[in-house]
Amino acid sequence: MDSPRQSKRANLNREPKRSQNQSSTPPQKDAYARLLSQHRSSKFSSYLEQYAKDSSLQREGNGPSPLLRAQSDRLNIPQRKRDQVFNDFSDSSDFSPSSMKSRGEESSLSLYMEKLSVRNAQQDCERKQGVCDRQRRGQRRDTATSQDGDIESGEEFGSLNPNEMKKQQKQQRKSKDSNRDAASKETDSFVGQSPKKAGTSGQEQEKMKKSKKKMLHQEEEKNREGIMTSGADAQMLRPKSPHGKEKRQPQASGANSPADKNKNKGGRGQKKPVFEPYMAYEDVCHGLKRGELIHGQLRINPKKYHEAFIPSPDDTRDIFLDGIVARNRALNGDVVVVQILPQEQWKVVRSDTDCEGASESETQKEHVVQRAQKKTERAPSPDVIVEDQCSDQDEIVSKKISDTVGKPLEDTAAPRSNGEILQKTAKVVYIVEKKHSRAATGFLKFLPDKPFAMFSPVDHRVPRINVPLADCPENFRSRSGDYTNTLFICRITNWPADSNFAEGHLAKTLGQAGEIEPETEGILTEYDVDFSEFSDEVLDCLPKNLPWTIPPEELRERRDLRTECIFTIDPATARDLDDALSCKQLPDGNFEVGVHIADVSYFVEQDNTLDAVASQRATSVYMVQKVIPMLPRLLCEELCSLNPLTDRLTFSVIWKITPEGKILDEWFGRSVIRSCVKLSYDHAQSMIEAPEKMFPAEELPPVDPVHSIDEIHQAVLNLHSIAKNLRAQRFSGGALRLDQLKLSFTLDKETMMPQGCYVYQYRDSNKLVEEFMLLANIATAHHIYRKFPELALLRRHPPPKTKMVDELQELCDQLGIDIDLSSAGALHKSLNTTLGDDEYTSARKEVLTHMCSRPMQMALYFCTGGLKEEKLFKHYALNVPLYTHFTSPIRRYADIIVHRLLASSLKCGPPLGLSTEEVQKQSSHCNDKKTISKRVQELSSELFFGVFVKECGPLDSEAMVMGVLDQSFDVLVLRYGVQKRIYCKSIAGLDTFHHRRVGKKSELTLLWTPEDLENPPIEQIISIFTLVEVQLKADGAPMKYSAALKRPEDSRS
Repeated sequence: MDSPRQSKRANLNREPKRSQNQSSTPPQKDAYARLLSQHRSSKFSSYLEQYAKDSSLQREGNGPSPLLRAQSDRLNIPQRKRDQVFNDFSDSSDFSPSSMKSRGEESSLSLYMEKLSVRNAQQDCERKQGVCDRQRRGQRRDTATSQDGDIESGEEFGSLNPNEMKKQQKQQRKSKDSNRDAASKETDSFVGQSPKKAGTSGQEQEKMKKSKKKMLHQEEEKNREGIMTSGADAQMLRPKSPHGKEKRQPQASGANSPADKNKNKGGRGQKKPVFEPYMAYEDVCHGLKRGELIHGQLRINPKKYHEAFIPSPDDTRDIFLDGIVARNRALNGDVVVVQILPQEQWKVVRSDTDCEGASESETQKEHVVQRAQKKTERAPSPDVIVEDQCSDQDEIVSKKISDTVGKPLEDTAAPRSNGEILQKTAKVVYIVEKKHSRAATGFLKFLPDKPFAMFSPVDHRVPRINVPLADCPENFRSRSGDYTNTLFICRITNWPADSNFAEGHLAKTLGQAGEIEPETEGILTEYDVDFSEFSDEVLDCLPKNLPWTIPPEELRERRDLRTECIFTIDPATARDLDDALSCKQLPDGNFEVGVHIADVSYFVEQDNTLDAVASQRATSVYMVQKVIPMLPRLLCEELCSLNPLTDRLTFSVIWKITPEGKILDEWFGRSVIRSCVKLSYDHAQSMIEAPEKMFPAEELPPVDPVHSIDEIHQAVLNLHSIAKNLRAQRFSGGALRLDQLKLSFTLDKETMMPQGCYVYQYRDSNKLVEEFMLLANIATAHHIYRKFPELALLRRHPPPKTKMVDELQELCDQLGIDIDLSSAGALHKSLNTTLGDDEYTSARKEVLTHMCSRPMQMALYFCTGGLKEEKLFKHYALNVPLYTHFTSPIRRYADIIVHRLLASSLKCGPPLGLSTEEVQKQSSHCNDKKTISKRVQELSSELFFGVFVKECGPLDSEAMVMGVLDQSFDVLVLRYGVQKRIYCKSIAGLDTFHHRRVGKKSELTLLWTPEDLENPPIEQIISIFTLVEVQLKADGAPMKYSAALKRPEDSRS
């Protein structure tokens, strides 16, 4: 039986590992011989020869020879460097700290030798042929962010690929991988196996380690002399923590670190560029026209910041950008132009649908020893976490924006015989549009003897930033410790091509990390949400004579509906009421149903200052404790809001409709209404659930005496009946709804701190409103497209990525889930019929819904004149040919444009001053802002839940497994609807664990240490849909919490 300190391999055929149990001496000898023959330094060669001679003496108990010590001194190898242990990336199967420490002692050597040989071959090429600067820059190190302000680096081999080196590299990789394979075979510790005896003595291992360190320092000496291409290379390999995050080390004063570059230039020539210069604009244009370059929006993986992607123009597998150098100073969300790298540098991936698609350990190793040059000589590279597109919640297919780390699609190339697929890789050559705000929240670190401080963003996708000390608080230099937990906002002002670090200035001191308001302001600033007060120039565009009344001439131009029974149904706390409903039974048994939307375009005149600000904000942003409005509060909460017992201007669509939901007639026009009551969803739900009840006045908000409560109640019941028929018709016609759990909070009215939280219930009253809003949006889309085929602003939802759907179908088949992914309607039907009928049916549906949402793309606004093929207009989830947004103009600018188009088509508004290009540009901007708004809303919810866990935790709940990786798994916490990842290495009481994969199905076997050590370990199988017990508890970091898996026997008790 394995001991807790022995490792368990995740997958023998997939992941060769490095270990302290090196296989045998011959590979070691070959490695030294290869290194010796390739190195150009006679001094270093003699040093190695003396080291080899000295090794026999050391085995006999003697210390190193005086000559060896003298050579070490001449090479300036400090004692701490000779004794330093270099750890490699964490292994997927080992969670014992001792084995993690020792494993890296041997693995870094093979990695270093490969790097050294690559550099020497590169230098040969440069001497013989004059390799271009771009190839020489291929050896740069990636630098990214971490919370403590020190540099964090990963090797970057991406851009280097001289043809003369290929054969040599191939041989070196074979040798290296054979060493690792041999080592991994000996360190394998599957259940029931005992570790084999190591083939290399401890003394030999120690010698290898010491020699490696000496070689490392020799490389640093060459770097100082200007031989190496990168200043950052002087830092070389770093110790790795068990989870793959690099430990930061203080740098020697003479090291050529990026932070020191400006001070250490003297005597060493000019700095070498870290990043390639951008292409000229003309060259970019020509390259795009010729198809040699590709443009798209950059998406950086928030969990693995060295991975980035842009969509492939042919809709196949996303294009991969490996490392920060390949991104060339572009940030997440930027629109960039990329150049595809040669096929030899493409990435080898496996097609997979597990969880986020990658094993952590493999991906950690990948940015040191990846690249498709390894081809089939090595085990398959890991799956990739890619940013997956999805549509927004109000459009029936919902998924967290934080989940949109999209899975890449398969490349058109057929998979190779071993299941590997090549994924194109690229590098950024031009930034078309800097959509990222260039602002970040984070912490300051004082750097002694430097004229600047180091700003470390919380978001690891943003680089470290050098901030002038003059920007810092006055006493920061003398009392920097006082600011350890202070949250700052920093803006990037420049990122030189010769620096791993950006330059910037502090915009604001937010306050203490972990407090709601500073954290909230940081979120808003980082995502470029304008939460400033509206300027006087904007407010001057509003009506001056208050209280405002509708001008008589405006009343004469509109249909007067003030005497009709019209009411609003909204969340209880809503203040921007932009839609109202009416339902009147006609003598022939049919109904007159009206949807009445606030006429915001009456107040927001085209091209004035108010319009400009609204178009820039594009949407209101809803957070847990407040709303950042798109329009001044005078409009969104008063003049436009359809408040009860008040005359308000509206745009109405009124149908004559049968009880079964068949539309007989339709009318659009400007109107004026007077809402008779403001109902909440709870009020409407009570009416639906109690059709015979006579509601007393005290159970409802104030009601206009012109209309009785019974009349309102009957109208709600009639609307509910028609909505049920409309809904049934939609889904029988092939519509789809993918809902995910939404967390809501109860807040203390004074402190606005969370008092409780609950999963929001989507009930019949919500469905009632939704059906008629959808009906109005669909009707409006058809109307404006018919009138303005080149100008209409519509909303389309592309179908899911075919290859991803195929992979998901394969996974579901292997899981025994009978699901039909052939169409939106088929998926909706199978989601509601194939998951059993017990108390956990809804939980299984939530997990499967999450899996099904991953292939979904995002719904998008667009201008019909900019998209020539009408079949592309379709909305996949709704299964309708045309759709738009008409019903929320108070909070969405796209709806205002639609209102203007509608008014112009009805000749009841000013002439349009819009072009196809302007509408398309505004559509794109609205798409960006909508995505940002949704992400900010999610971050606000996460922030409040983190506070809730800290104040009220620990919290116990059942959870269901959503996905399994090789050393962790994701769970849906059923009580709170949150998703968390549980790392096997952090599970208290776990003896060992083992991962296996069969096809697409991934499974973990957990072996728990028994309380009575005489008993065998307790086995627990973790796979998709496994039910577990978890405990949520606050972490040390502000606002962070983790999920701890409870022991199986604890779950039963």
